[in-house]
Amino acid sequence: LRSVLRQPGGVNQVARSMTVLSKQSAEEYKRNNYSARMEKTGRPVSPHVTIYSFPIAAIASITNRVTGVALSFGAVGLAGAELVGGSGSALALMQTIGSSGTLVAASAKFAVAFPCVYHYFGALRHLAWDKTPDMLTTTDVASSSYILFGSSLVVSGGLLFF
Repeated sequence: LRSVLRQPGGVNQVARSMTVLSKQSAEEYKRNNYSARMEKTGRPVSPHVTIYSFPIAAIASITNRVTGVALSFGAVGLAGAELVGGSGSALALMQTIGSSGTLVAASAKFAVAFPCVYHYFGALRHLAWDKTPDMLTTTDVASSSYILFGSSLVVSGGLLFF
């Protein structure tokens, strides 16, 4: 039941009744884990998020956020190398990584190129959506997400040869 209480100053607040557990039932509640409680009540356990199939648009959104964080950490790391090691230390670090062998150099290039390319292409896609909101249908968003992933992988892979 909800009742409206009048507080000093003329502010209305909605109050709800609540269930008070006894000390014994609270202790029993703490002892049982969620699965055991649901089994006892006969209700099904809610499935965990890992069994759901995320839509490609959600994966693209999460990837955009992760690449943005990676770019931020990369920029802070380079700035830290320059501040701590002095002028030219970030360049020396990159030259050392580049001369560490083909596999290491290619992996490092891809680790830098993919976040840059993906985040940039994601920004272009977002600008296109801002200019033409009619493109924001479920099928168009899904297809543009596949295009975003594919083009980012191809361009990032192409950048390995430079």
